[in-house]
Amino acid sequence: MNTESNTRNKLLTESPKKLMLSLSIPGILGMVVVGLYNMMDSIFVGQMVGTVQMAAISVSYPFTLINAGSAAMLGVGSASVLSRAIGKKDESTIKKIMGNLIAAILLISIIYTIIGMIFTRQLLTLAGASGDILNCAEKYLKIIFAGSLFVNFFQSANMVIRGEGQLKKAMLIITSGSVLNILLDPIFITILKPYGLGIEAAAYATVFSQFIQAAITLWYFKYKSNYVKIGRICIDTTILPSVLSVGISALLMQVLTLVQQMVIYRVASKYGGETSQILLGAALRVWNFAFVPLWGMSQGFQPVVGTNFGAKKYERVKKLTYIFVFGATMLSLIFYIPVELFPEQILSLFITTPGIASMGVTNFRIMFSTYILQGSFIMAVTLFQSLGKANKATLLVLFRQIILFVPLAVILPMVAGLGITGVWLAIALTDAILVIITLSMMFKELHKLK
Repeated sequence: MNTESNTRNKLLTESPKKLMLSLSIPGILGMVVVGLYNMMDSIFVGQMVGTVQMAAISVSYPFTLINAGSAAMLGVGSASVLSRAIGKKDESTIKKIMGNLIAAILLISIIYTIIGMIFTRQLLTLAGASGDILNCAEKYLKIIFAGSLFVNFFQSANMVIRGEGQLKKAMLIITSGSVLNILLDPIFITILKPYGLGIEAAAYATVFSQFIQAAITLWYFKYKSNYVKIGRICIDTTILPSVLSVGISALLMQVLTLVQQMVIYRVASKYGGETSQILLGAALRVWNFAFVPLWGMSQGFQPVVGTNFGAKKYERVKKLTYIFVFGATMLSLIFYIPVELFPEQILSLFITTPGIASMGVTNFRIMFSTYILQGSFIMAVTLFQSLGKANKATLLVLFRQIILFVPLAVILPMVAGLGITGVWLAIALTDAILVIITLSMMFKELHKLK
């Protein structure tokens, strides 16, 4: 138990700046590798198979968030319950975490695999996919849905490892499968492309890598975890409500991103056709990847703020929040500056057809103009999740993904002849408005902590 005590003491006593660096760096690196392998599917397919196939993966991507959302709901919720239990030294709750998680993951994954594989084409049609893009996306997405159990387990369980405060171990486990996927993508495509299975090859590489990650994660909880062991596998009604109430905002973040991007593709299809879908597909891959390091930093923030809240060290919770918000804002410059300076070169990573990337330069800059504000939003959502304030985290997510964005995306293209530019502008304007709402809610919550 000495290791447990050392970890808890570190979270409760070490300087906030030092904690931000020691916890955020492995979290950021781990999440960047995960985001990188998602993006590498598009890059390898775009360069080695074709532009249409790249667009097919981009259209498919929002539907992979169905699995990611459920994993996040159970993982974030379990991690939040765990970190607060560690702060309180509540051994009874700690022992129930993994058994409850595995039972819930098994149930959800079976449902998603069956429904996803049966209704793949109908789901993609809702997103506006048609023609060759639809046909290619259907082949890719069916394989991805077949691996639902592996991705759901390793992603949710990895969040529990972070909830223990073991960010380095979580990073190593998640990095192993991600690097494997990056290595296997070009190998599988090279082998299977002559048989007409170019886009399927990328999907096979992804599912195989997820299986390896799930196996390593299972081994970790069986033999290595200091806090959490796999006990009786069953739904535990004493902790499940707390897990779900906190995790629902994480689920909505993923699932409503699906809705948001479905709206984007449908409006893009209406105002700009296939070319606009290709440009937005490439831009959204960069956009989604740019959020990954911010989520990585939030995973360093979650265990430390949850543990300190559980131990009733409220002034320390406030100081940690301010430092992490500042750090996340500085981190966002790593993507903000290159996109604003070199938009065409970045789009060209995904688009090889001459002339198309240059058509999206201005709109890509508009879309990214308010990205620098995202650090405060993500830290605020993580703060509310860590404190068990599920309704506030959920409200922020709803504002960003639906309440503000959808009306703007539908209305702006019809205003002053903006057309397709209105879709890109809707993304930027949503985040500009949201940051005002986010900061006011966060400061109000911190003021209550006495």
